[in-house]
Amino acid sequence: MSIPLVNSIASWFLKKRFHQIELFLKYPNDVQNELLFQLLSKAKDTEIGKQYNFDSITNYSTFSERIPISSYEDYQNVIERSRRGENNIFWPTPIKWFAKSSGTTNAKSKFIPVSQESLEDCHYAASKDLLCMYLNNNEDSQLFTGKGLRLGGSKELYKENGTIFGDLSAILIDNMPFWAEFSSTPSNNVSLMSDWETKMQAIVNETINENVTSLAGVPSWMLVLLNNVLDATGKDSLLDIWPNLEVYFHGGVSFVPYVDQYKAILPKPDFKYYEIYNASEGFFAIQDHNNSSELLLMLDYGIFYEFIPMSTYGTSDIKVIPLSEVEIGVNYAVIITTNAGLWRYKIGDTIRFTSTNPYRIKVSGRTKHHINVFGEELIIENAEDALRIVCKTTNAEIVDYTAAPIFMEGKEKGSHEWLIEFKRPPKNVNYFKELLDNTLQSLNSDYEAKRYNDMTLNMPRVNIARERLFYDWLKQHNKLGGQHKIPRLSNNREYMDELLHLNTSKTSIS
Repeated sequence: MSIPLVNSIASWFLKKRFHQIELFLKYPNDVQNELLFQLLSKAKDTEIGKQYNFDSITNYSTFSERIPISSYEDYQNVIERSRRGENNIFWPTPIKWFAKSSGTTNAKSKFIPVSQESLEDCHYAASKDLLCMYLNNNEDSQLFTGKGLRLGGSKELYKENGTIFGDLSAILIDNMPFWAEFSSTPSNNVSLMSDWETKMQAIVNETINENVTSLAGVPSWMLVLLNNVLDATGKDSLLDIWPNLEVYFHGGVSFVPYVDQYKAILPKPDFKYYEIYNASEGFFAIQDHNNSSELLLMLDYGIFYEFIPMSTYGTSDIKVIPLSEVEIGVNYAVIITTNAGLWRYKIGDTIRFTSTNPYRIKVSGRTKHHINVFGEELIIENAEDALRIVCKTTNAEIVDYTAAPIFMEGKEKGSHEWLIEFKRPPKNVNYFKELLDNTLQSLNSDYEAKRYNDMTLNMPRVNIARERLFYDWLKQHNKLGGQHKIPRLSNNREYMDELLHLNTSKTSIS
């Protein structure tokens, strides 16, 4: 099929879809309200629907008063029943798929229900929208002249009691239409290999001779793969291997710590980076313009949104608001009600709105990934913005990092401890540390107040991690690849103490 014809077909789909997008752009709160009542109506005869009498809920106020905010722990028992084959518990259609996710804060696995509706109307719909938006913004794109290199989870799918579980990416790959594999690399067989390191080599072998035009995957793990490709070919630039490469679709973790490393191996001024915001629970937002740092919140994927201002999160005065009441610049925890039967569910992410017409967001962190032992309210967004500024000033490059509190002991004041693995370390670590501290103060007034004259917090401590420390830690915990992430910030020292202990090892884990 010729490229003009492919782009013409994509343009037809685009125009058809844009009419629907324009609807939620123009009437966002009406679309969300209508969606909520569609979900309630569809699930009214489920076990949960009867428990909370969905049939009698006629407005948002009743919905919010009657149905409690929930976490995975609240859902665990009914999810286990569903995994054993019981139906019509929290969603009327059978749940066959469960996305296994452990995240970074809990070693215990979570099994997130994935309905057929969420597959089709959320995850796959979002993938189509992403391509449509990209092509609309780049009419001269040659995306379909080659293949997209996808890097998904490293776990295969497992069957149990008639249901199937595994990484979300594995579920999506397994359910894709057969023709989709022809436009992707590596093959499904390689994509679903279990052993991460064996898989890495297989992907390198299978992709270096392909005409790769796009990349898709989590920035940290994609960078590992791309560096392996460069090592295998002896090249310094990916464009020497894949000259038609034009875009990288990324999500899962912040791109900020990695952007300079990508630009170094993709030295093309007009190369495009497109960010997405998705999780096992759903697909939420898409970058819809070139060179933008904001994401358009997608309001018609079968997900109803609510938000908790982080100033009230975890307090007795917790406040939950619908989309119509959000404000620009406030940090919110995200609550979702979905077409897979999650009702007022805390996904653990925090976002802030950059616009309310239309609703655009930036992902700011995780509800459990911040440091607030001393009232400093340090969030991931602060940390990564500061590290980017400091690395640029000191000509350093970071592979990974984590930070945790040093608790007060006796008359000794507290502080923060950082453990950073550098690809290119700063020439002067003390200068790096002072610059990091000053930059954090400029970005976060709460941190600045606690650091004023060392009143509450002393100068932070910065440790240099040995090579491959974080990789080895993930391998030790069987968390290589996929959506697994390093815990960036923590309110306790569990990860820090374990990593510092591992850091004393002189050799990597084989």
